Amino acid sequence: MKKPVYLDYAATTPVDPVVADEMIKFLTPDGVFGNPASRTHGFGWQAEAAVEKARHQVARLIHADTREIVWTSGATESDNLAIKGAVEGRDRPHIVTSLIEHKAVVDTCKWLESRGVEVTWLEPQSDGRINVDQVSQALRENTALVSLMMVNNELGCETDIASIGKMLREKGVMFHVDAAQAAGKVEVDVEALNVDLLSLSGHKVYGPKGVGALYVRRSADVRVASQIHGGGHERGMRSGTLPTHQIVGMGRAFELASQQLDEERASLEKLRKQFLESLSDLEGVSLNGSETHRVPGILNLAFEGVDAESLMLGLRDLAVSSGSACSSATVEPSYVLRGIGLSDKQAHQALRFSLGRFTTAEEVEFAGSRIVDAVTRLRSVR
Repeated sequence: MKKPVYLDYAATTPVDPVVADEMIKFLTPDGVFGNPASRTHGFGWQAEAAVEKARHQVARLIHADTREIVWTSGATESDNLAIKGAVEGRDRPHIVTSLIEHKAVVDTCKWLESRGVEVTWLEPQSDGRINVDQVSQALRENTALVSLMMVNNELGCETDIASIGKMLREKGVMFHVDAAQAAGKVEVDVEALNVDLLSLSGHKVYGPKGVGALYVRRSADVRVASQIHGGGHERGMRSGTLPTHQIVGMGRAFELASQQLDEERASLEKLRKQFLESLSDLEGVSLNGSETHRVPGILNLAFEGVDAESLMLGLRDLAVSSGSACSSATVEPSYVLRGIGLSDKQAHQALRFSLGRFTTAEEVEFAGSRIVDAVTRLRSVR
């Protein structure tokens, strides 16, 4: 291979060339560069029309009303807005979440916890999933919000959001879902899932970085207090000049994802199977997370007797990770893997491989052979 093989799509996806071509039209003097909030001239009107088209494209992928989409800078901001905004102004609020949520949820809940908000931290099952009974048993009279991710970013496992959402809707408890790793990979229908708030990211779906959205269900029961003030943009929930080119990119990316969802899933299933088969000669390889309830493109594998950091050093021509990109600066074992019951030693033996739209069968075969060689070599020098 002439360049490193990219197997870290869960960290970020490249912008689809179709998306990039569309974005360029909203940057330069001969394009649509106006401020969408400028209501006194055509430059602003054109930009506003582009933003609203993108809002429709995002809403369509998750089966939402266009008016329920609030633009943000990414899923991290969406998570913060949803969680902080849902509990603000409530008397002694209680939140239910899990130990293996994305850092954007974990750190937000810890911050609120330090300020007096009660938080119940659910322990996932060994396959990385949270079940409806766990959530139901954790509820209290003052529970203001339950926040769970649909697809885990390190394991790729999928929690039964629909069952949890149905139970919470019946009990009148607000439900926030981080769907950054789910959108474009599995069917996301906010009505069928019974969610009230849902976080989305542009750069996980072949769109640009720095843009995301929060779905806010149109209901008198769903109130979100703004966390950024100044101008009252996005119906008062998120102030700030909208980045038209990024929003257009996210909209186009979500439109492509909607068109290619089934085809892409089938392609990734095929590549996943090929990848696992290429490692079949290796003993002591185990899959972390659910084998059945998962997306096809994310695999977390542990290699017995091999330190993951050493293995990555031996795989310089492969781009992989030992956990979430948001936590890669630390040498601590993944809190997600420890959260599903792995020991520190076991967690230190795991790597995340994530496949995507531009992964080829040739790259998968090459990656498999490189991993087999590297693991075999490292085991021989123990």
